Amino acid sequence: MTITAAKFRSDYRAPEFLIQSIDLTFELDEQCTRVTSRMRVVPQQQSAMLRLHGEHLSLQTVIINGDALSSDEYVVSDKYLEIRQVPDSPFELVITNTINPAANTALEGLYKSGGAFCTQCEAEGFRRITYYLDRPDVLAEFTTTIIANKQDYPYLLSNGNNVEQGNNNDGTHWVKWHDPHPKPAYLFALVAGDFDVLKDTFRTRTGRDVSLELFVDKGNLKQAEYAMLSLKNAMRWDEQRFNLEYDLDIYMIVAVDFFNMGAMENKGLNVFNSRYVLADAKTATDQDFLNVESVIGHEYFHNWTGNRITCRDWFQLSLKEGLTVFRDQEFSSDLGSRSVNRIDAIRIMRTHQFNEDASPMAHPIRPDKVVEMNNFYTVTVYNKGAEVIRMLHTLLGEGGFQKGMRLYVERHDGQAVTCDDFVAAMADANQADLQTFKRWYSQAGTPTVRVEQVYDEHTQTLTLNFSQTTPPTPGQATKLPVHIPVLLSAYSKEGEKLTLVSNQLREHESGSTLFEFTEAQATVVIPNLPERPVVALLENFSAPIKLDAVQSFTDNLVLLSHADQEVSRWEAAQHIYVKLICDAVAQQSPLVLPESVAEAFTKFAQANVDPALKSFVFTPPTVEEIAEYYSTEIPLDAIFTAVQELRQQLAAKLFDVFKGVWDARNIAEYQLTGAEIGQRSWLHTSLYYIALHAPAQYSAVVAEYYHQADNMTAQQSALQIAVHLQLSCQQQLLDAFEKQWQDTPLVLDKWFAIQSSAPQPEVVERVAELQQHAKFDRNNPNRQYALMASFGRNMTQFHRQDGAGYRMTSAMIRYLNDKNPQVAARLVTPLTQWRRFDSHRQQLLKAELEQLQKIPNLATDLDEKISQSLATN
Repeated sequence: MTITAAKFRSDYRAPEFLIQSIDLTFELDEQCTRVTSRMRVVPQQQSAMLRLHGEHLSLQTVIINGDALSSDEYVVSDKYLEIRQVPDSPFELVITNTINPAANTALEGLYKSGGAFCTQCEAEGFRRITYYLDRPDVLAEFTTTIIANKQDYPYLLSNGNNVEQGNNNDGTHWVKWHDPHPKPAYLFALVAGDFDVLKDTFRTRTGRDVSLELFVDKGNLKQAEYAMLSLKNAMRWDEQRFNLEYDLDIYMIVAVDFFNMGAMENKGLNVFNSRYVLADAKTATDQDFLNVESVIGHEYFHNWTGNRITCRDWFQLSLKEGLTVFRDQEFSSDLGSRSVNRIDAIRIMRTHQFNEDASPMAHPIRPDKVVEMNNFYTVTVYNKGAEVIRMLHTLLGEGGFQKGMRLYVERHDGQAVTCDDFVAAMADANQADLQTFKRWYSQAGTPTVRVEQVYDEHTQTLTLNFSQTTPPTPGQATKLPVHIPVLLSAYSKEGEKLTLVSNQLREHESGSTLFEFTEAQATVVIPNLPERPVVALLENFSAPIKLDAVQSFTDNLVLLSHADQEVSRWEAAQHIYVKLICDAVAQQSPLVLPESVAEAFTKFAQANVDPALKSFVFTPPTVEEIAEYYSTEIPLDAIFTAVQELRQQLAAKLFDVFKGVWDARNIAEYQLTGAEIGQRSWLHTSLYYIALHAPAQYSAVVAEYYHQADNMTAQQSALQIAVHLQLSCQQQLLDAFEKQWQDTPLVLDKWFAIQSSAPQPEVVERVAELQQHAKFDRNNPNRQYALMASFGRNMTQFHRQDGAGYRMTSAMIRYLNDKNPQVAARLVTPLTQWRRFDSHRQQLLKAELEQLQKIPNLATDLDEKISQSLATN
């Protein structure tokens, strides 16, 4: 099969037509919704044919300046409406078409979600609603009138402000919305349904009162309170940190169960996956609460970084997403624990983004070509994009970064712009040279930075020899050096922080020292050091790179005990774990935890340290993280064994410490504070280790903890420990959880995910059984992500030697191909990395991909990923 033709960033051309305004009227019906659009079209050149995007539409009429066109004056295909002759001057275009929302299982455009109508238009969903110039650089002023049965759909919502409404004599009613801010079609939204509504207000810094309305399914109002609090916190934070104020009279959020993404920032009317709105102590874990806060903030922050200033084309997606992820990370860090949030972000990069960089779908944060845009909503564009923004913040400092943001907003408010425009604003505001830095936007792959440390006792000088390389990626065989900010600190053997003085270094506001590494190789000489220092390199993960620097256990233990920054202390523990695991794999021998390391870890566990940090430190790298240290022939089974041995030795050698934490527990009423979250995390880490070391003794303890739990964090942790350690109580707890939460879909998703992520070989058969469960809805993305995507991340069991995991996943992909291609494309990702495994697994994986490639009418989303994976390098 030939892959669908790609679009190239270099081929961008400005639109031949602009649409100044659009007036939409929807007559809602489940199977035949009638859409009338009245557009003011402005030609940008003479004698151009007007080609409008349109998919899965039934065209009724086309009218230009009051004159209806005959069928021979236009051509309709399954992708376009082409009008051969249009006026050279601005004209009115009226188009009427119908659509079938009930049949829209792809969840793009207008569809039914439970009992409500809902839209999802990013990236190219608006063309499933009506014929339009569905591209982000066409910005129009939208007016939307919605007509529907009043009893079934009492709430009719769209973008902007409610300007008019009324009732009709036939039992229908109507509402007209107007958005005064021109926007691209991907930011359009419509929701119609019957909801419970949580209302509040927010007073802006200039004294305007903004109405806040949060719409949820009936009976879920109490679970929306935390989302409302998070929204108000986000609005306040954006004013205080970025000087950005909300610009409409109302801000609405709607939570729906059927949604492919996490949420969508449609102007003034955000549509959310319910998992990022609904949260209370009984149904949501600590992490769920933090996710709600983060995603609520993310979509709100898009109001400026994405909506008021949007993308010129979809190649620039990281312009809004990378920047907004950085902003939501800073929001969560300012409101919570900065170190905890930073460690979470680092783990996502090392587990998921580095994996993507090593795959056939590796791409820069600003891709050069796109086949199916949905495939580029990736951890590279989002999370690596955020790391690139963070590097700018590191280089320029908070003050310089804010100067750049102010200039960016001043220059580009109301425009569709590029990543280059953003970097130019940062450079111009700070008189900085960022030409080399811009390579981060155009080069794919994860750079490796090697650092050799040489200490001369006679001259009391430390020399750091840096080199950087980036491996070839599809379409990019040769890489240039990138601009890498390296934050570092140094300590004596006793843990005293040392002052580093060199004309190649500068003090940084973070408390570290900054070296700007811009060439393939560089040498930094640091004099006046009376002893060999212990150096903490790449502090705070100051660049999204792999660090290759030999450091002894002794050095890392100094950093674990004494480093100023908590992230550096966590990194020191990770370096120890990685070396232990990789050495055991290389030597094909059992992993042994040295006594000196065990003693140091024991002291750390007993020290007066943030419990959240302790929990992170005693969470070794996963199999997925360790796999990233191998480009090919990943020794999967050996890694799994070594990781398990490491955990078992930690459990054995620190058993008394972990038991002491558990025995000293003080179970109080659930509180959502940073201190309480940290205490719960450390308590559950300790329970895991004592149950791992003495499963027969502690199975009943885990079961009792589960049954006494008054919050989901404790309940889920106990269930996961029981299932993943195969405690004798596991089936009892699984049955109890299922019975209690069978009618609460978001909670039952946890039940599915815990079982599909278990490390035991029989999990493949268990996942197959769960696909037949009465509550597993194959058409609901959340159910698919809970069961099948969790299984796909269960690296050792997904890649079981007999290929059963591959065959089961392929079968689900076949089902989803013509139902929901976006979800299918996400499930296929672990299959596409077949080249990284041993020859036996390679053959099995490749065979599955070749069979999938033969699917009749293979969706473009899948076609692109499979074809790129199978392509000859």
